[in-house]
Amino acid sequence: MPRITETNSQMPAEVSEQPVLLSTLIFLGVFGCIALATSILIADFVVPNHDWIADTISDLGAGRYEFIVDMGLYAFAAALIGLAVLAAHVHLGAWDWSVGIIALIVFGLLVFLIGARNEYGDNDSDGWVIHSYLVYALGVTMTIACFALARGAARASPRYRTVLIATGIVWVASSPVFFFLPTDIDGIYERYLGAVSFVLVVILSHLFYQRAKQRKAY
Repeated sequence: MPRITETNSQMPAEVSEQPVLLSTLIFLGVFGCIALATSILIADFVVPNHDWIADTISDLGAGRYEFIVDMGLYAFAAALIGLAVLAAHVHLGAWDWSVGIIALIVFGLLVFLIGARNEYGDNDSDGWVIHSYLVYALGVTMTIACFALARGAARASPRYRTVLIATGIVWVASSPVFFFLPTDIDGIYERYLGAVSFVLVVILSHLFYQRAKQRKAY
């Protein structure tokens, strides 16, 4: 058998970041936020007798026009998983950054399942109803993602760390309140929480956008 030398068995010393991959997934991240916000806005006008202050996004995701918000949820789920791929491609931290990557993946899968299950807003009680558990898990993974990615993001700029930690604090303080609100205002509050989750996606997209620009400059 031919002898395998040390030279040809070694892996490349450096693995370069791919600007095209960065740009594509950054676009996906921003598009996911826009798609979800747009789908909610369209559904607010299309769904009959819908009160966007009192009725939640979950109410829009059930019934005849459920596909409108579902498409937005799927796009947002893809954005989160795309950011996880970006974070793995450009690994900026130690174990905590890796935890953040896993949290982004789980966050995206939870958003996808919430859209796919279609068991909310219509008093569904058939089978194994897991919507509430998905929402609880989503709240946890959002929190983990914000704090776990903060230290690594600081390597790009301390401002990213500040924004991620601030977003995590706001989320931790705000999200439990939703479950205690009267039903005549929980719709608008849920939209506020959605906007907070957008901050995570936008700040990470901006971080990787700046990274891609720097790579193109060389």
